[in-house]
Amino acid sequence: MTKTSHSFTDDVLGDLDATDIAALIAAKQIAPAEVLAASIQRSKQVAPDIHAVVEECYERAMARGLINTTAPFAGVPTFIKDLCDVAGMHTRYGSAAFSQVEPAQRNDPLVDQFVDLGFAILGKSSTPEFGFICSAEPVPEVGEPTRNPWNTGHSAGGSSSGAAALVAAGVVPIAHAADGGGSIRIPASACGLIGLKPSRGRIYPAQLFKTQLLRIATDGVVTRSVRDTAYFYSEIEKLYRNTKLEPIGVHIRPLSRKLRFGVVTESVRGLGIDAPTRQAMDATIELLSALGHHVEAMKIPAPDTIAEDVTYYWKMNAFLAKTVAGKQIDRSFDSSRMTPVTDGLAAQYKRSFLRTPGVLYRLHSLYRAYARIFHDIDILVTPCVNHLTPAIGHLSEGLDCETLFGRVRNWAGFSAFANVTGGPSISLPLGHDVATNLPIGILFGADHGCDRLLLELAFQLEESHPRRKIQDSK
Repeated sequence: MTKTSHSFTDDVLGDLDATDIAALIAAKQIAPAEVLAASIQRSKQVAPDIHAVVEECYERAMARGLINTTAPFAGVPTFIKDLCDVAGMHTRYGSAAFSQVEPAQRNDPLVDQFVDLGFAILGKSSTPEFGFICSAEPVPEVGEPTRNPWNTGHSAGGSSSGAAALVAAGVVPIAHAADGGGSIRIPASACGLIGLKPSRGRIYPAQLFKTQLLRIATDGVVTRSVRDTAYFYSEIEKLYRNTKLEPIGVHIRPLSRKLRFGVVTESVRGLGIDAPTRQAMDATIELLSALGHHVEAMKIPAPDTIAEDVTYYWKMNAFLAKTVAGKQIDRSFDSSRMTPVTDGLAAQYKRSFLRTPGVLYRLHSLYRAYARIFHDIDILVTPCVNHLTPAIGHLSEGLDCETLFGRVRNWAGFSAFANVTGGPSISLPLGHDVATNLPIGILFGADHGCDRLLLELAFQLEESHPRRKIQDSK
């Protein structure tokens, strides 16, 4: 039997998105204190069911009040994923290895951007250890597994697990997320949200991602409306503008021209998709065709080496986390308390480190190769994941490395392609499995810098296929 847990009610937040909340606050039709109080109450209501907050600062947020009244998101409540420093709060990276860490002295530069946009930070959202896997199901000493509000017996996806659960449950309309292999888009898919991984270099990076040898990870948000996603990227672009990329700009409208879509249903490791995901893909193809777009099937345009190279890259990141985190992050770091999957990946890398130059060269070369895909198509369409969101326990961080990472690769077979190629990719809630009450996301990818095109498409599809609401679930 499924259980749904959400906090939507007739309080000041109602079913409003961030854009509406910010507009009402600016017009002084609702007070910022009312908004924060409602969001805090909602968080407390669903906390026993979804376990999405790892540390809160509710009293401080209420006391701080509205500082920048002219900011675009002034007074809108949000949470920051526990991979970024927030002054006065602990950053534990979802790991028991940081159980003794002191509160951060200053904000991560990425968090400062959220503050400059006017967001009111209510706390830290859950993530698996270093964001390495796609479900926050920690070992007991770290906390409880983060559960999907649509069906609390299942994962919320990850690694931006808490962010997606909080937005889906109605606690906040928008939350910080980060994506190194699907970590914005997978939880967006699992929780029925919009999740855009922007083009590489679009967002000024969080401190954790600046040290990557290949910067495949990026920050962003998960939202319940396309316009919130578009508004966020339009506004954060004013704080940091990468001149090598086409601007997203403002006044984004639904797509008005016909496009060529290439549809892929088999992942880079040759894995297919389950029946509910196939039904969602078929329905999406029908919708695109009905809108006048040209749709054709194709194989994923990736070299045979990509699956193993991506796996190797994560092994390298695990090794670096285990060996240098104490020096680069915090000296309280205790590597003996890392999870079996991180330990196992690090050990595998250590046995094969001589392969590093070749792997990095091949992954770097994918950036240019990716652009050639879009000579014949405009948009690449794939499922977000290979099968329905798994039950709690399937991706437990207490499992041995071989079992857990094997399950991760069998589920998250599509999303990492956009990370290693650098292109923008968005998950849209276009499917739903009635039997389990679980959302199904579909991925759309475009050429480098074409984030605006994806947002225009998202607006068009949102108009044609309105988002299913969790509060309507039976």
